[in-house]
Amino acid sequence: MRVVLQRVSCASVKIDGTVTGAIGAGLVLFLGIAKDDTPEDVEYVVGKCVGLRIFGDENGKMNRSLLDVAGEVLAISQFTLFGDTRKGRRPSFESAAPPEHAEPLYELAVERLREHGIKVATGQFGAFMEVSLVNDGPVTLTVESRR
Repeated sequence: MRVVLQRVSCASVKIDGTVTGAIGAGLVLFLGIAKDDTPEDVEYVVGKCVGLRIFGDENGKMNRSLLDVAGEVLAISQFTLFGDTRKGRRPSFESAAPPEHAEPLYELAVERLREHGIKVATGQFGAFMEVSLVNDGPVTLTVESRR
């Protein structure tokens, strides 16, 4: 599983011109699921994302986690994170999980985030989405369950 996370001051997602999810300060998580990912991969990346100390403390030092600051999450499924661009000009998505495998793992990730007491907004799995965000910092990181 691969996650690109961005610390944001606000973010939203639209589908067909309608906002389907919006958050204040927190993280946007772009979640890519590989064809061999399991629930254990979900547990790892969710734990890592909520525990990363990337929010400022009283001295402005990155020393607080999403849980510490009661931040929110916008979770977006994004199979293109497993696009392989090494050959040619068209990415290969061979490593990305097919929808019937990826969607339950995406839903599990959202459920696990909510179990931490986090407000989680989402787009819609498999839909064309317009994501708007204000990157705070900017802070952008990747989290992978395997390397």
